[in-house]
Amino acid sequence: MAKTATELEAAVKASPRKWVYLFTEGNAKMRDLLGGKGAGVAEMTNAGLPVPPGFTITTEACNAYYEAGKKFPDGMWEQALAALHAVEAQMGKKLGDPTNPLLVSVRSGAKFSMPGMMDTVLNLGLNDETVKGIIAQSGDEHFAYDAYRRFIQMFSKIVLDVDPKLFEAKLEAAREAAGVKTDAEIPTEALQQLVVDFKQISESASGQPFPTDPLEQLRKAIEAVFSSWNNDRAIAYRNAQKIPHNLGTAVNVQTMVFGNMGWDSGTGVAFTRDPNTGEKKLYAEYLPNAQGEDVVAGIRTPLKIEQLQKDMPDVYNEFAAIATKLEQHYRDVQDLEFTVEKGRLFMLQTRSAKRTAAAAVKIAVDMHNEGLITEEEAVQRVEPGQVVQLLLPRFDQKAKDAAVKAGQFLAKGLNASPGAAYGKAVFDADTAERLGKAGERVVLVRPETSPDDVHGMLQAKGILTARGGATSHAAVVARGLGLPCVAGCEDIRVDEEGKQLTVIKTGQVLREGEDISIDGSTGEVFAGIIAVVEPNYDEEVDLRTVLGWADEIRDLGVWANADYPRDAERAVKFGAEGIGLCRTEHMFFEAERLPVVRRMILAHTPAERQQALDELLPVQRQDFIGIFRAMRNPKTGEAYPVVIRLIDPPLHEFLPSYEELLVEVTRLEDSGKDPEELAEKRALLQAVAQMREANPMLGLRGCRLGLLFPEINVMQTRAILEAAVELAKEGIKSKPKIMIPLVGHVNELAEVRRQLEAAAAEVVKSSGAEVDYKFGTMIELPRAALTAGQIAKVAEFFSFGTNDLTQTTFGFSRDDAEGKFLLRYVDGLPKLDVHGNAIKDADGKAELVKILKSNPFQTIDQEGVGRLVEIAVKEGRAANPDLEVGVCGEHGGDPDSIAFFAKVGLDYVSCSPFRVPVARLAAAQAKLAGETRDK
Repeated sequence: MAKTATELEAAVKASPRKWVYLFTEGNAKMRDLLGGKGAGVAEMTNAGLPVPPGFTITTEACNAYYEAGKKFPDGMWEQALAALHAVEAQMGKKLGDPTNPLLVSVRSGAKFSMPGMMDTVLNLGLNDETVKGIIAQSGDEHFAYDAYRRFIQMFSKIVLDVDPKLFEAKLEAAREAAGVKTDAEIPTEALQQLVVDFKQISESASGQPFPTDPLEQLRKAIEAVFSSWNNDRAIAYRNAQKIPHNLGTAVNVQTMVFGNMGWDSGTGVAFTRDPNTGEKKLYAEYLPNAQGEDVVAGIRTPLKIEQLQKDMPDVYNEFAAIATKLEQHYRDVQDLEFTVEKGRLFMLQTRSAKRTAAAAVKIAVDMHNEGLITEEEAVQRVEPGQVVQLLLPRFDQKAKDAAVKAGQFLAKGLNASPGAAYGKAVFDADTAERLGKAGERVVLVRPETSPDDVHGMLQAKGILTARGGATSHAAVVARGLGLPCVAGCEDIRVDEEGKQLTVIKTGQVLREGEDISIDGSTGEVFAGIIAVVEPNYDEEVDLRTVLGWADEIRDLGVWANADYPRDAERAVKFGAEGIGLCRTEHMFFEAERLPVVRRMILAHTPAERQQALDELLPVQRQDFIGIFRAMRNPKTGEAYPVVIRLIDPPLHEFLPSYEELLVEVTRLEDSGKDPEELAEKRALLQAVAQMREANPMLGLRGCRLGLLFPEINVMQTRAILEAAVELAKEGIKSKPKIMIPLVGHVNELAEVRRQLEAAAAEVVKSSGAEVDYKFGTMIELPRAALTAGQIAKVAEFFSFGTNDLTQTTFGFSRDDAEGKFLLRYVDGLPKLDVHGNAIKDADGKAELVKILKSNPFQTIDQEGVGRLVEIAVKEGRAANPDLEVGVCGEHGGDPDSIAFFAKVGLDYVSCSPFRVPVARLAAAQAKLAGETRDK
């Protein structure tokens, strides 16, 4: 071993960088370099656990491979060979030795877990000569040829890009000919023939001889794993999980151990706690006489781990002890892969486990209570997206019972990922993607999913598979994406070609396009659509515990956007500490008020307009009373602040559309009937025509409307303060903050505020009550952000309207941009040459140019819009140290945007009531991340 270790050292010295690490050289802290899998096996190796020897090629080597035009970087292959020699010396075997062959696996392993997204090759090193050595070693000809046919099948698919269905058809024919149900039962002679047939299939489909040199096999397999970093499914998964594309994947080359050497062998996948519920128990599945791909791919439906306890109690006890040790060592739930070879246990992987939202919060709370992690760590263990998942709808129990009585129940499988999903059944990933992107609700139904289905899974509302267990590809990916999943539903037969499923017991058929409902919490499958109900936040005890810890950590306030008392009550229930945006115009659209609003708009004289406003004032006052009454701290009764935006949209939005009126007037003119209605409609059409604007978003709205029609703002200000006064007389305090929108110049704000201060003072003085009110403005135009120092001298608070600020900074009309080009900016546009032809990469795929990393209306554009926010905060506070600053655009509920707002020093974020729990958690995590950066 010393000699071979010296060989590796020499290879490293002759190279520009160390590209390869033996498992004995790594540790858990080297995830960036060795990937999660490589760091995990290294840590287990150094802890003395039974890990087959091997080595890891670094993520840096992967990135260098792409930088060099998909060529190995200088010295990497030489280091890999030296590391291989070290493994050979340790095992006393040699790759390619016909009498004593070493076989290896070649696996991917990125920093962040990407289950099934990249490629793996097992049993590498087999050929017609080494298979004889395996027979001599094992004394089992059946096992040797089973391993050989598996290797040809997997290598051809992964490395040579041969359609796997070609091999499956041969396998199925072999099973039928032998009269057996499983691959493990295929006779030895049939396996030998399959090896011959598989090589012929491979050579015919790939156009090249199947490689027999084990070193050539190894080189090609490493290249294939590197290349799989940028396959379509891996890219789609990283986009969905917001994993950077520049991390690269490591490659792990590891000595093979075999779970298919008989019934005293097997393979399994385990979680140290239930990844669905978080329950503290070993959650594992096991397949005797099988290899790992059989479990993960869902090829065979596995057994529960209790079967291993019955079959091999000593092995089970050893495994259970190791699982406990690893969880305590990493202080997190572990996802484990293991193999038993002739009664001997080997550990192949440990990594942080993917888990459902319910499991994440329960595990975080339980591990804190067990003394394994701190409150701060518990808060960091729950992802903001998991909070969203936890508050998703579930099936209404009565509707579900009714569906059972109506005969809609179809079958029951494994409850692989919780939640309720319904939609049209589709049977292939391409259709799921197409319909999903078109806005259709779809449920993807497959015999079993593979990584090639990920693009469809991303667009589906739920996943149903006929085969596979709770640790299959479908289940693991669904849990990571927060999708409901029913797996291993063996009561149905899925016909991919016919695009239908059949319930085996009843013969009932459900065809593509027909509605289906699945319950990922119970494993039940139904025909038709079942009504859903919202979850009860009060019952989410663990979530509320984690959010309580988050509240103690965060500095950033979390408020809500709410236009009605019911919204305000829901916001307080979810933990909001104020209202950051109450849009008064929404109140005007209610049916009984709209006629009065229209009379106000169409008034010919100031007196007529004032009469309509006088009718609206008491109605608005009651709106604000309801909101102020709801906005109180439930523990102390203290009033929460309420930011009320004065009317913002152009007045014509409250009137019928010009086009509809024109049609109506034309119809009345043609009919010659009802001249009175015709005259009324003509007058209305003329009024609407006068108010039409070429670009109403930048037209007469916001503070501009208030400057030309000040009586509207005055009415609203009086209604706000009269509501506060009325509650003050009851002994209830309020904290109204009156926000003047769309200010672009300080003089606009100064004049509108002068008018409204006079109205406010009049209301307060005449009542004799004390009301704590403030005037501020919405920063939603670039000029306002750039002149924030001037505006801050006239404002008591700023609230960033990042929706409009994004539109006006980019020059995008959101409604047009998202439908026509913006999403293509994010997903990527084809790179074209001067002749308009697509430019392709080394793999023949069309290259894409991504203009934007993300949709700027969902995640703040830090370099542009964010820069304006940063300038406004800095210059505004310099001019007015008491200035309060918040954000009320949709970005206030986006975790990445929240981290930015915390960094630039905002006082609060405001979002929809349902996003408040997400924002509370994200704000705490932003604080903890900032503290880590400072250290």
